[in-house]
Amino acid sequence: MMTSRHNVSASTPIGLVAGNGLLPLLVAQGAARRGLPVVAAAHLGETDRALEGAVSRLLWVRLGQVDRIVRFLRSEGARSVVMAGGIGRVRAFTSARPDLGAVRIIARLRSFRDDHLLRAVADYLAQKGLPVVSPADYLEGAMAPEGVLCGGPLGAEAERDARLGWEVAELLGKADVGQTVVVKGGHVLALEAIEGTDECIRRAGALSGRRGGKGGAPDGVVVKRCKPQQDPRFDLPAVGPGTVRAMAEAGLRALVVEAGSTLLLDAAGLVSAAREAGITVVGRSGRGVG
Repeated sequence: MMTSRHNVSASTPIGLVAGNGLLPLLVAQGAARRGLPVVAAAHLGETDRALEGAVSRLLWVRLGQVDRIVRFLRSEGARSVVMAGGIGRVRAFTSARPDLGAVRIIARLRSFRDDHLLRAVADYLAQKGLPVVSPADYLEGAMAPEGVLCGGPLGAEAERDARLGWEVAELLGKADVGQTVVVKGGHVLALEAIEGTDECIRRAGALSGRRGGKGGAPDGVVVKRCKPQQDPRFDLPAVGPGTVRAMAEAGLRALVVEAGSTLLLDAAGLVSAAREAGITVVGRSGRGVG
């Protein structure tokens, strides 16, 4: 199924392989502000249908239809590709419809870990004349800055929790498992795995008391940072208003992200939601939190 939208301009279009979440829409909007048309391959059951109104042409595909994506993007004149948004890992196990391109990618893999799979997909697209570029190229000002973004400075206990979370997140990233760690009172409550960031936070909330409360001292820290081997073209850590809402539900009061490497999805909305919930948001450099 293909959806037509407004006419493509004379500019070379940007190819977009869209997964779930807000990021694909933000990339399309960012490209549009620069006068660049976008042609998108969107995944059924994953990609928000709002993307249809933000791109020049859109093709709906099932997960694993790699060659169909390549044919579409090349036929529309794309010369580079942004891979934006995730794919639910449970859906990846149950709903994939791999075509010959996907089979060729899988046959070359030594591991099904996220990094290896994404790099293999990027390599295959590049071989087909569609090099993958970073979504940050179209998201001006979207990377988290260093310093306090919202709320007051962390207290001594929260700083200790942040340092522990930072160390554990590095190990988690080296194992290519996830990017998020939740710590409270010196105890690691949850590690991100197949369920994703928000469900990791909610799981921590089920194990956490709610001593902090709105407007109280930061109580329970969510740390999100890059994997040490992170490829900046895809799977960058990202936080947005939904992250803050999940934290508020879980009674967690501080969010520490890696500055310069974490995407802020709707930064204004994130800060507004954090202020409303009494959540402190801090950007820290990749050197650490101490």
